[in-house]
Amino acid sequence: MSTVGFVGLGLMGEGFTHRLVERGHHVVGFDIDPAKVKVAAGWGVEPASSAAAVAEAAGVIIVCVINTAAVEDAATGPRGFTAAGHLNGKTCIDVSTTELEATHRIAATLAARGMDFVDAPVSGGPGAAKAGSLAIMAGGSDAAIAKVGSLMREFGSFTHMGGVGTGQATKLVNQTIVLTNYCVLAEALRLAQAYGVDAAKIPEALKAGFAGSNMLGPIFPQMLADDFKPRGFARQVLKDLEMLQGAARDKHVAMPMASQALTLYRLLNASGRAEWDAASVVSLYPREEGH
Repeated sequence: MSTVGFVGLGLMGEGFTHRLVERGHHVVGFDIDPAKVKVAAGWGVEPASSAAAVAEAAGVIIVCVINTAAVEDAATGPRGFTAAGHLNGKTCIDVSTTELEATHRIAATLAARGMDFVDAPVSGGPGAAKAGSLAIMAGGSDAAIAKVGSLMREFGSFTHMGGVGTGQATKLVNQTIVLTNYCVLAEALRLAQAYGVDAAKIPEALKAGFAGSNMLGPIFPQMLADDFKPRGFARQVLKDLEMLQGAARDKHVAMPMASQALTLYRLLNASGRAEWDAASVVSLYPREEGH
Protein backbone atom coordinates (compact mmCIF):
# COMPACT_ATOMS: atom_id res chain seq x y z
CA MET A 1 0.00 0.00 0.00
CA SER A 2 1.33 3.42 -0.98
CA THR A 3 0.33 6.85 0.29
CA VAL A 4 -1.08 9.13 -2.40
CA GLY A 5 -1.94 12.76 -1.78
CA PHE A 6 -4.97 14.30 -3.42
CA VAL A 7 -6.00 17.96 -3.69
CA GLY A 8 -9.52 18.66 -4.98
CA LEU A 9 -12.42 16.45 -3.87
CA GLY A 10 -15.17 17.57 -6.25
CA LEU A 11 -16.93 15.36 -8.79
CA MET A 12 -13.72 14.17 -10.47
CA GLY A 13 -11.80 13.99 -7.20
CA GLU A 14 -14.51 11.75 -5.79
CA GLY A 15 -14.07 9.32 -8.68
CA PHE A 16 -10.27 9.37 -8.41
CA THR A 17 -10.12 8.87 -4.66
CA HIS A 18 -12.72 6.10 -4.67
CA ARG A 19 -10.52 4.30 -7.21
CA LEU A 20 -7.37 4.83 -5.16
CA VAL A 21 -8.94 3.55 -1.95
CA GLU A 22 -10.47 0.55 -3.71
CA ARG A 23 -7.06 -0.28 -5.19
CA GLY A 24 -5.51 -0.38 -1.72
CA HIS A 25 -3.79 3.00 -1.52
CA HIS A 26 -3.73 5.17 1.57
CA VAL A 27 -5.13 8.52 0.43
CA VAL A 28 -4.58 11.85 2.18
CA GLY A 29 -6.90 14.50 0.78
CA PHE A 30 -7.67 18.21 0.95
CA ASP A 31 -10.28 20.51 -0.54
CA ILE A 32 -10.94 24.19 0.12
CA ASP A 33 -14.51 23.15 0.97
CA PRO A 34 -14.37 21.42 4.40
CA ALA A 35 -17.67 19.67 3.69
CA LYS A 36 -16.09 17.80 0.76
CA VAL A 37 -13.18 16.70 2.96
CA LYS A 38 -15.64 15.40 5.54
CA VAL A 39 -17.65 13.49 2.94
CA ALA A 40 -14.51 11.96 1.38
CA ALA A 41 -13.48 10.67 4.80
CA GLY A 42 -16.54 8.46 4.56
CA TRP A 43 -14.94 6.36 1.82
CA GLY A 44 -11.51 6.27 3.42
CA VAL A 45 -9.71 9.51 2.54
CA GLU A 46 -7.63 10.80 5.45
CA PRO A 47 -8.40 14.52 5.92
CA ALA A 48 -5.62 17.10 5.56
CA SER A 49 -5.79 20.74 6.60
CA SER A 50 -4.07 22.20 3.51
CA ALA A 51 -2.32 21.36 0.26
CA ALA A 52 0.96 21.81 2.16
CA ALA A 53 -0.12 19.16 4.67
CA VAL A 54 -0.87 16.78 1.78
CA ALA A 55 2.62 17.37 0.39
CA GLU A 56 4.12 16.64 3.80
CA ALA A 57 2.25 13.33 4.00
CA ALA A 58 2.73 11.87 0.51
CA GLY A 59 5.43 11.38 -2.09
CA VAL A 60 3.02 11.65 -5.03
CA ILE A 61 0.28 14.27 -4.98
CA ILE A 62 -2.50 14.48 -7.57
CA VAL A 63 -4.15 17.86 -8.14
CA CYS A 64 -7.69 17.89 -9.54
CA VAL A 65 -9.17 21.36 -9.16
CA ILE A 66 -11.52 23.70 -10.99
CA ASN A 67 -9.23 26.11 -12.83
CA THR A 68 -5.70 27.41 -13.35
CA ALA A 69 -5.82 29.78 -10.37
CA ALA A 70 -6.74 26.86 -8.10
CA VAL A 71 -3.84 24.78 -9.45
CA GLU A 72 -1.41 27.63 -8.77
CA ASP A 73 -2.81 28.08 -5.27
CA ALA A 74 -2.41 24.36 -4.51
CA ALA A 75 1.15 24.29 -5.82
CA THR A 76 2.66 27.65 -4.94
CA GLY A 77 0.10 29.50 -2.81
CA PRO A 78 0.51 30.49 0.85
CA ARG A 79 -0.70 27.03 2.00
CA GLY A 80 0.38 25.18 -1.10
CA PHE A 81 3.10 22.63 -1.72
CA THR A 82 5.92 25.17 -1.58
CA ALA A 83 4.91 25.94 2.01
CA ALA A 84 5.79 22.37 2.97
CA GLY A 85 9.14 21.72 4.59
CA HIS A 86 10.46 19.07 2.23
CA LEU A 87 9.63 18.51 -1.45
CA ASN A 88 12.82 16.96 -2.80
CA GLY A 89 12.04 13.74 -4.69
CA LYS A 90 8.26 14.21 -4.54
CA THR A 91 6.02 14.45 -7.62
CA CYS A 92 3.03 16.63 -8.41
CA ILE A 93 0.58 15.31 -11.03
CA ASP A 94 -1.86 17.92 -12.31
CA VAL A 95 -4.90 16.19 -13.82
CA SER A 96 -6.81 19.48 -14.09
CA THR A 97 -7.20 21.36 -17.36
CA THR A 98 -4.66 24.15 -16.88
CA GLU A 99 -3.36 27.01 -19.01
CA LEU A 100 -0.10 26.18 -20.75
CA GLU A 101 1.83 29.24 -19.56
CA ALA A 102 0.88 28.53 -15.96
CA THR A 103 1.77 24.86 -16.36
CA HIS A 104 5.35 25.76 -17.30
CA ARG A 105 5.55 28.36 -14.51
CA ILE A 106 4.32 25.94 -11.84
CA ALA A 107 6.65 23.19 -13.06
CA ALA A 108 9.65 25.52 -12.88
CA THR A 109 8.78 26.74 -9.38
CA LEU A 110 8.38 23.21 -8.05
CA ALA A 111 11.54 22.01 -9.81
CA ALA A 112 13.50 24.69 -7.95
CA ARG A 113 12.38 22.96 -4.74
CA GLY A 114 13.27 19.50 -6.04
CA MET A 115 9.71 18.41 -6.88
CA ASP A 116 8.92 16.73 -10.21
CA PHE A 117 5.89 17.84 -12.18
CA VAL A 118 3.67 15.97 -14.63
CA ASP A 119 0.76 17.60 -16.43
CA ALA A 120 -1.71 14.77 -17.01
CA PRO A 121 -5.17 16.10 -17.91
CA VAL A 122 -7.86 13.49 -18.40
CA SER A 123 -10.97 12.82 -20.44
CA GLY A 124 -13.90 10.62 -19.51
CA GLY A 125 -15.64 12.10 -16.47
CA PRO A 126 -16.08 11.03 -12.82
CA GLY A 127 -17.48 7.61 -13.66
CA ALA A 128 -14.48 6.77 -15.82
CA ALA A 129 -12.12 7.92 -13.05
CA LYS A 130 -13.79 5.55 -10.60
CA ALA A 131 -13.87 2.71 -13.13
CA GLY A 132 -10.28 3.18 -14.32
CA SER A 133 -11.22 3.91 -17.94
CA LEU A 134 -10.00 7.49 -18.39
CA ALA A 135 -7.93 8.75 -21.30
CA ILE A 136 -4.86 10.38 -19.72
CA MET A 137 -2.46 12.52 -21.75
CA ALA A 138 0.79 13.31 -19.94
CA GLY A 139 3.62 15.78 -20.27
CA GLY A 140 6.83 15.54 -18.26
CA SER A 141 10.38 14.27 -18.19
CA ASP A 142 11.06 10.60 -18.87
CA ALA A 143 12.17 10.17 -15.27
CA ALA A 144 9.02 11.76 -13.82
CA ILE A 145 6.76 9.72 -16.09
CA ALA A 146 8.56 6.51 -15.09
CA LYS A 147 7.90 7.29 -11.42
CA VAL A 148 4.15 7.77 -11.80
CA GLY A 149 3.25 5.64 -14.82
CA SER A 150 2.14 2.54 -12.95
CA LEU A 151 -0.05 4.58 -10.59
CA MET A 152 -1.70 6.55 -13.38
CA ARG A 153 -2.42 3.44 -15.41
CA GLU A 154 -4.73 2.39 -12.60
CA PHE A 155 -7.03 5.14 -13.86
CA GLY A 156 -7.01 4.21 -17.56
CA SER A 157 -4.99 4.65 -20.74
CA PHE A 158 -1.86 6.71 -19.95
CA THR A 159 0.08 8.19 -22.87
CA HIS A 160 3.34 10.15 -22.54
CA MET A 161 3.08 12.97 -25.08
CA GLY A 162 6.44 14.70 -24.48
CA GLY A 163 7.86 17.32 -22.15
CA VAL A 164 6.01 19.46 -19.61
CA GLY A 165 3.04 21.17 -21.26
CA THR A 166 2.38 18.59 -23.96
CA GLY A 167 -0.27 16.91 -21.85
CA GLN A 168 -2.22 20.17 -21.61
CA ALA A 169 -1.71 20.86 -25.32
CA THR A 170 -3.15 17.42 -26.10
CA LYS A 171 -6.10 18.17 -23.81
CA LEU A 172 -6.83 21.23 -25.95
CA VAL A 173 -7.04 18.92 -28.95
CA ASN A 174 -9.37 16.66 -26.96
CA GLN A 175 -11.58 19.58 -25.96
CA THR A 176 -11.80 20.79 -29.55
CA ILE A 177 -13.33 17.45 -30.49
CA VAL A 178 -15.46 16.83 -27.40
CA LEU A 179 -16.90 20.28 -26.71
CA THR A 180 -17.90 21.02 -30.29
CA ASN A 181 -19.44 17.54 -30.40
CA TYR A 182 -21.90 18.45 -27.64
CA CYS A 183 -23.26 21.14 -29.95
CA VAL A 184 -23.36 18.82 -32.97
CA LEU A 185 -25.26 16.17 -30.98
CA ALA A 186 -27.77 18.80 -29.87
CA GLU A 187 -28.43 19.79 -33.48
CA ALA A 188 -28.72 16.15 -34.55
CA LEU A 189 -31.28 15.45 -31.83
CA ARG A 190 -33.47 18.38 -32.81
CA LEU A 191 -33.30 17.31 -36.48
CA ALA A 192 -34.41 13.77 -35.58
CA GLN A 193 -37.28 15.11 -33.51
CA ALA A 194 -38.38 17.51 -36.28
CA TYR A 195 -38.82 14.57 -38.65
CA GLY A 196 -40.58 12.30 -36.18
CA VAL A 197 -37.69 9.87 -35.71
CA ASP A 198 -37.62 7.85 -32.49
CA ALA A 199 -34.46 9.58 -31.25
CA ALA A 200 -33.93 6.96 -28.54
CA LYS A 201 -32.97 4.53 -31.31
CA ILE A 202 -30.33 6.83 -32.86
CA PRO A 203 -27.29 5.59 -30.83
CA GLU A 204 -28.04 1.94 -31.66
CA ALA A 205 -28.79 2.71 -35.30
CA LEU A 206 -25.56 4.64 -35.84
CA LYS A 207 -23.06 2.95 -33.55
CA ALA A 208 -21.55 0.68 -36.24
CA GLY A 209 -20.94 3.57 -38.65
CA PHE A 210 -18.70 6.62 -38.62
CA ALA A 211 -21.23 8.56 -36.50
CA GLY A 212 -20.83 6.10 -33.64
CA SER A 213 -18.67 7.56 -30.86
CA ASN A 214 -17.91 7.46 -27.16
CA MET A 215 -20.20 10.48 -26.77
CA LEU A 216 -23.21 9.45 -28.86
CA GLY A 217 -24.18 6.52 -26.61
CA PRO A 218 -24.26 8.30 -23.24
CA ILE A 219 -24.92 11.94 -24.23
CA PHE A 220 -27.78 11.52 -26.70
CA PRO A 221 -30.08 9.87 -24.10
CA GLN A 222 -29.20 12.61 -21.58
CA MET A 223 -30.23 15.27 -24.06
CA LEU A 224 -33.37 13.39 -25.02
CA ALA A 225 -34.44 13.06 -21.38
CA ASP A 226 -33.44 16.62 -20.42
CA ASP A 227 -31.23 14.96 -17.81
CA PHE A 228 -28.87 17.74 -16.87
CA LYS A 229 -27.64 16.55 -13.48
CA PRO A 230 -23.98 17.56 -13.69
CA ARG A 231 -21.39 14.96 -14.61
CA GLY A 232 -19.33 18.00 -15.57
CA PHE A 233 -20.53 21.60 -15.27
CA ALA A 234 -21.41 23.93 -18.15
CA ARG A 235 -19.21 26.55 -16.47
CA GLN A 236 -16.24 24.20 -16.80
CA VAL A 237 -16.92 23.74 -20.50
CA LEU A 238 -17.00 27.52 -20.93
CA LYS A 239 -13.72 27.84 -19.05
CA ASP A 240 -12.07 25.26 -21.30
CA LEU A 241 -13.43 26.83 -24.49
CA GLU A 242 -12.15 30.25 -23.40
CA MET A 243 -8.74 28.66 -22.75
CA LEU A 244 -8.85 26.95 -26.13
CA GLN A 245 -9.68 30.24 -27.84
CA GLY A 246 -6.71 31.92 -26.17
CA ALA A 247 -4.32 29.12 -27.16
CA ALA A 248 -5.53 29.22 -30.76
CA ARG A 249 -5.11 33.00 -30.85
CA ASP A 250 -1.53 32.75 -29.58
CA LYS A 251 -0.59 30.47 -32.50
CA HIS A 252 -2.90 32.13 -35.08
CA VAL A 253 -4.87 28.89 -35.54
CA ALA A 254 -8.29 29.30 -37.18
CA MET A 255 -10.95 27.39 -35.19
CA PRO A 256 -14.39 28.48 -36.47
CA MET A 257 -16.28 25.45 -35.11
CA ALA A 258 -14.81 25.85 -31.62
CA SER A 259 -15.65 29.55 -31.78
CA GLN A 260 -19.30 28.72 -32.43
CA ALA A 261 -19.30 26.31 -29.49
CA LEU A 262 -17.80 29.06 -27.31
CA THR A 263 -20.64 31.42 -28.25
CA LEU A 264 -23.25 28.79 -27.38
CA TYR A 265 -21.71 28.03 -23.98
CA ARG A 266 -21.42 31.73 -23.23
CA LEU A 267 -25.18 31.98 -23.88
CA LEU A 268 -25.84 28.87 -21.78
CA ASN A 269 -23.90 30.19 -18.79
CA ALA A 270 -25.35 33.70 -19.12
CA SER A 271 -28.86 32.21 -19.02
CA GLY A 272 -28.33 30.79 -15.53
CA ARG A 273 -27.43 27.22 -16.47
CA ALA A 274 -23.76 27.28 -15.39
CA GLU A 275 -24.31 24.52 -12.81
CA TRP A 276 -26.08 22.24 -15.28
CA ASP A 277 -24.40 19.42 -17.17
CA ALA A 278 -22.53 20.19 -20.39
CA ALA A 279 -25.25 18.32 -22.32
CA SER A 280 -27.69 21.08 -21.39
CA VAL A 281 -26.48 23.05 -24.42
CA VAL A 282 -29.35 21.28 -26.20
CA SER A 283 -31.75 23.45 -24.19
CA LEU A 284 -30.67 26.44 -26.30
CA TYR A 285 -32.08 24.79 -29.43
CA PRO A 286 -35.84 25.22 -30.06
CA ARG A 287 -37.80 21.98 -30.20
CA GLU A 288 -40.85 20.97 -32.18
CA GLU A 289 -44.14 21.21 -30.32
CA GLY A 290 -44.75 17.98 -28.41
CA HIS A 291 -41.08 16.91 -28.21
